[in-house]
Amino acid sequence: MMGTSESKLNLFSFSGKMRILHLSWFAFFLSFFVWFNHAPLLGAIRETFNLTDGQVKALLILNVALTIPARIVVGMLVDHFGPRRMYSLLLVISSFLCFGFAFADTFERIALMRFLLGFVGAGFVIGIRMVGEWFPAKQVGLAEGIYGGWGNFGSAAAAMILPTLALLYGGEDGWRYAIATTGVLALIYSVVYFFSVTDTPKGSTYFKPKKSGGMEVTSKSDFFLYLIMNIPMYAALSVLTWKLGPTNLNMLSEGVTLLIYMTLAGIFIFQTIRIYQINNHVFTTVVPEIDRYSFKQVAVLDLAYFVTFGSELAVVSMLPLFFMDTFELTPVTAGLLASGYAFMNLVARPSGGLFSDKLGRKKTLLVLIAGLAIGYFILGNITSAWPLWLAVIATMTCSFFVQSGEGAVFAIVPLIKRRLTGQIAGMAGAYGNVGAVTFLTVLSFVEPQIFFWVIGCSAIAIFIIVAFFMEEPKGHMAEVLPDGTVQMIEVE
Repeated sequence: MMGTSESKLNLFSFSGKMRILHLSWFAFFLSFFVWFNHAPLLGAIRETFNLTDGQVKALLILNVALTIPARIVVGMLVDHFGPRRMYSLLLVISSFLCFGFAFADTFERIALMRFLLGFVGAGFVIGIRMVGEWFPAKQVGLAEGIYGGWGNFGSAAAAMILPTLALLYGGEDGWRYAIATTGVLALIYSVVYFFSVTDTPKGSTYFKPKKSGGMEVTSKSDFFLYLIMNIPMYAALSVLTWKLGPTNLNMLSEGVTLLIYMTLAGIFIFQTIRIYQINNHVFTTVVPEIDRYSFKQVAVLDLAYFVTFGSELAVVSMLPLFFMDTFELTPVTAGLLASGYAFMNLVARPSGGLFSDKLGRKKTLLVLIAGLAIGYFILGNITSAWPLWLAVIATMTCSFFVQSGEGAVFAIVPLIKRRLTGQIAGMAGAYGNVGAVTFLTVLSFVEPQIFFWVIGCSAIAIFIIVAFFMEEPKGHMAEVLPDGTVQMIEVE
C-alpha cells in the first residue's frame, strides 16, 4: 500500500512524473486548440468565402471525420515508436496543416485542410500511454483525468482567445493570421516536448506489441468480438460520407461517394485479414495465462466512451442554438451560457479519475453513467417555461457526470494490458467520435428533446452492459522483458 503522501499529486510540482504530466497535458491542450481553431472564427471564414449553411455544416463534419481512423492508427504507432516521438511528430504535422488552412484561397482547399486537421484529434491517445507509463495504479485515474480535462480545455481556450487575436491582427485576413499563430505555437512546442520528456521513468522498460497492424487478442471469442467492434467505426465513416454526398449536403459527387464506400469496404476487408494474420494462433494453441487479457474489457470501455465523450461532442455542437431558440437569447448570450458545458472539463474529468482511484473503477463508472442518463432525461424536459438559471444548472450538472464518466473510462484504460495501451486508448477514443456522429445524425432527424432522450436511453443500455460485463482490475498485469524475465505491474 502507498502512504497518503505518495497517493496525493502535488499539482504545483514540476519535477519527475508531475513534470511529464504538465508537459503532456499542455501538448494535448495545443492539439485541441489547433483542432477547434476554426469554430470561433466561422463567421469571418463564412464571409471571406461566401459560404452557404450547407458548406459551414460540411466543415464541421469534415473536422471530426478523420479523427476516427487517426486515433486507431496513432494508437498503434505510439505503442511501437513511443509517445515522445509521436507527440512531437503530430504537432509538427498539425502546424503545417494549420498554415494550409489559414492561407487556403478556395472553399475546396479549406475543406480539404479541415478534413486533414481531424488527424490532430488523435493527440489525446498519445498522452494516455505517456501518463500510464509514469503513474502507478493508485494515481493513474487522477493523472489521466488531469491530462484529459485540462487538455480538452484547448477548445474553450480557442473560443475565448482567437476572436480577440483576429481583431488585434485586424483587416479581413485577421482570422487567417490568428489560425496561423496556433500553427506556430504547435511547431515551437513540438521541439520543446521532444527535448523535455522521456517515454518511461529511468530504469523502466517500454513494452511494445509483439506484432503491429492490429490489436493482439488472446482467445477465439475475443477475436470475433474484436471484429464486431470494428464495424461501428466503418459505419460512422459511411454515415459521414452519406451526409456529404449528393442526397444530403451535395459536397461529394455520386462517383466520389461510391469510391469512398468501396475504399472503406476494402480497408475493412484488409484490416480483417491483418487481424487474422496477427491472431490466427488463437485457433490452434492456447495463449499462456501470463499473456492473456480480456478484450471484453476494451469493448465495454469503447461503449462507455461512446456515450460519454460522444454525447459531449454532439451536445457542445448544438447547445448554443438550443439555448438561443428555446429562450430567445442573442447568439453571444447563448454561446456564453452553453460554454459552461465545456468549462466543466477542468474539474470533472480529474474528479472522475480521482473517484475511480479511491472508490473502485467499476462502481464509479456505473454511478457516473447512471447520473448522466438522468441528466439527459432532465435536459429532454427543458422548455421555454423553465427559468433560464435552472436550465443552465441542469446542463452543468449533466455535463459534470458526462465528463467525470470520461475520466473514469480512461482511469481503467492503462490497467488492461500495458504494451497495448495506445491501441486500447485509440479504439476507445475513436468510439467517442463514433458516438458524436451517431447522436448528431439522430439530431438531424428529430427535435432536441428527443435527441436528449435518445442519449439517455443509450446510457441506460450501456449501464446494463457495464454492470454485467465489466470486471474490476485486480492484482497485477504481466509483461515479458526482451530477455524473458516477467515483470508484474500493479493494477489496484
